Amino acid sequence: MDAAFTAEQDEIRRTLREILGKRCGPDEVKAAVRTADGYDRELWQQLSRQLGLPGIAVAEEYGGVGCGSADLALACEETGRALLPSPLLATAVLCVPLIAALGTDAQRAALLPPLASGGLTAALAVPGPALATALALTGEDPAGQWSGGGRAGGIQARPGAAGEGWRLYGEAAQVLDGHSAPLLLVAAHTGGFARSRTLLFLVREDAPGLVRSRQSVLDETRPQARIQLRDVPAELLGNPDGEGAGAGRDADVLGALAATGRTASAVLAAEAVGAAGQALARTVEYVRQREQFGRAIGSFQAVKHRLADLYVQVQAARSAAYYAAWDPEQGGLALAQALEALRMAAGEAIQLHGGIGFTWEHDAHLYFKRAASDELLFGPVHRLRAHAADRAGLFGPLPAAASPAHAPGHAPGHASAPAQAPVSTGAAVAASSPGQEKVAV
Repeated sequence: MDAAFTAEQDEIRRTLREILGKRCGPDEVKAAVRTADGYDRELWQQLSRQLGLPGIAVAEEYGGVGCGSADLALACEETGRALLPSPLLATAVLCVPLIAALGTDAQRAALLPPLASGGLTAALAVPGPALATALALTGEDPAGQWSGGGRAGGIQARPGAAGEGWRLYGEAAQVLDGHSAPLLLVAAHTGGFARSRTLLFLVREDAPGLVRSRQSVLDETRPQARIQLRDVPAELLGNPDGEGAGAGRDADVLGALAATGRTASAVLAAEAVGAAGQALARTVEYVRQREQFGRAIGSFQAVKHRLADLYVQVQAARSAAYYAAWDPEQGGLALAQALEALRMAAGEAIQLHGGIGFTWEHDAHLYFKRAASDELLFGPVHRLRAHAADRAGLFGPLPAAASPAHAPGHAPGHASAPAQAPVSTGAAVAASSPGQEKVAV
């Protein structure tokens, strides 16, 4: 594998950094998130027209650029540097792959071209705070219980009258860009408790019974909405002729969500690395200028050590993010590393900016809010790592220990040694020679 960036990739990054440097400074970000849409529509259209940003990973036959997820991840590293508020994540990273994987030929032809051009945006709605579970980032749920499980709660779907499609009822509380996206991709549970299934449905913004309200959130650059569906008409994403296919269709939907989650984790890792690198760069610039006791605080050894450790952590996260961009199977670990690096970079930025850094209005808090919000939405870090370890089989069950009564050399009538407490996690390291004991680490 050749991991070097191509000339086209370098040009995309350079152009995107130049545009965002002029149009997306901290003041512009704060102004954009307070608009009704939550982002700068003019800037979004400029990025769509000049760079084809929302269509980077869309096939050329649907009006996209025809690049891969690696190019999208590299572009998102630049949007992360600027903390760009935009519908890019909800539309291009979450919804477009699902429509491309599950939609019919007619649905793909109708939806992908406007999504790729930036003229249409979309949002993925899943019930409750279950986005990380639905995308299989922090755990596997083969039954799709996160969508309602056939019980009250979540979002329920039922077939309408003859020829009337489907009707949805329920609520999704944390929908990224759900207040402004004209198209909603809703995950709903259907089939009752006995035939539990999770399906995806298309809901238009003007559908009767649809109520959307923007939420007050910690990170305003990640706007979220509460979606209420009150007997809303919806269109099934996919071929309705496969309705009786049962578990096969469920596996397709859940598998497509998991595949989207793997790609999204790689993209989110690159985005977090971009934000962490920029937070570090701003902190280094500040400590070079801020003076204390007649010298720049960056010249103190303690400050140098803290920044050096942070630099190593950010670079390690960048390396993991680039690797995941080419191999999305490693996206979970890369995302964990990147979110941790962003959290540390934001924390050090606040600390090293001193008293001014602790004020809520300071720019350093934009990175702090992004770090906290991303970990709440897609993490937390320890669950990302635990799920990656489970998938790799790192912490399999320990081999059963032999009973003391049957252990070699045990004499009947002798007091046996106290039983050792079981090891909760760890791996059994077997000795190479028969006479050597096994040690649990």
